[in-house]
Amino acid sequence: MERWIERQKNILDFTLSSLFRRKWKNAALALVYVFLVFLLASVIFFTHALKQEAGIILQNAPEMIVQRSIAGRQAPIPLSYIDKLKDITGVSAVKKRLWGYYYDPTAGANYTVMAPEDVQLDPRSIIIGEGVSRTRQVFKGSTMRFRAYDGKIIAFEVKSIMPSESELVSSDLVLMSEDGFRRLFDASGEYATDLTLQVKNPRELSVIASKVVHALPDTRPILRDELLRTYESVFDWRSGMALFLVSGAILAFLILAWDKASGMSHEEKREIGILKGIGWETSEVVLMKFWEGMVVSLSAFLAGIILAYIHVFFTSAAFFEPALKGWAVLYPRFKLTPFIDASQVATLLFLTVVPYTLATVIPSWRAATVDPDSVMRM
Repeated sequence: MERWIERQKNILDFTLSSLFRRKWKNAALALVYVFLVFLLASVIFFTHALKQEAGIILQNAPEMIVQRSIAGRQAPIPLSYIDKLKDITGVSAVKKRLWGYYYDPTAGANYTVMAPEDVQLDPRSIIIGEGVSRTRQVFKGSTMRFRAYDGKIIAFEVKSIMPSESELVSSDLVLMSEDGFRRLFDASGEYATDLTLQVKNPRELSVIASKVVHALPDTRPILRDELLRTYESVFDWRSGMALFLVSGAILAFLILAWDKASGMSHEEKREIGILKGIGWETSEVVLMKFWEGMVVSLSAFLAGIILAYIHVFFTSAAFFEPALKGWAVLYPRFKLTPFIDASQVATLLFLTVVPYTLATVIPSWRAATVDPDSVMRM
């Protein structure tokens, strides 16, 4: 047992000395390695965190949204539909929603304008998101002017600004009263933008959706789960686009790993021949090279993971922001809540550490199985 422990200590000592002898080569390799792990981890962490944020936000979304569709486009829905929807078995409540988009030529941006029923505002007051406040330089007590449907200017007083914690969803939001909304957009009092449904049993959502279509053929029910799947698809597509943008770095690393697997330098082969000549077993040589590859790969992996964590959760992924958030005039400013699970780390480990370790061990095993005299004469 003592002999085995001493042998393992010798293998470890020689591994460290081998790394130190080629410190500049290993350092350059580690930098490339760290950069690759940093890119992959940033994309994975950022995409997963956005999905989690979307899931948390949509938890408060309506269980079902009913929109009216005419010629394939959304149209105002009559308020008379509310009574028909309430008559459907399983529906517990129906509410109307008033919302739309307003283009502001001054800022060159679109605002999302809503008239929520649960917020009491007078017809001349509004509540705005931080993105609107930042872009237009208006604050609490300021006056914002909107051009109505007929060209007349309507002035609204900013009652308050929504907190920064909600900026992910409220950056471009303008809340106003129902009277103000209908006056701005000439929206008839007999119509709403869409209707929201609450159901008694969430497991019957799909059944109730089919009943809605049967009762009102010109409507389209949208379930909360469908919204979540749509967001996930968008984030997956954008993460794929970001990975495509960094594919050059990934390809360079794969070429580097392939080059290392295809052969060893004369110095490394001679080193293995000397070790075999002084009595090292093939398994000990392979173990030494395995630890050498693990030291480089794991060190680079941990450094890349830490840098990616800082990049995503402390700088809001500034490097990938345009690709993953999308382009917009009113960029929301927010910090993502860290969401990292074992599957993400395991995926990164398999994509980066495993290939490099195999690329280190395989050529070492080939060289160790050759007669030491022939290796040293190469």
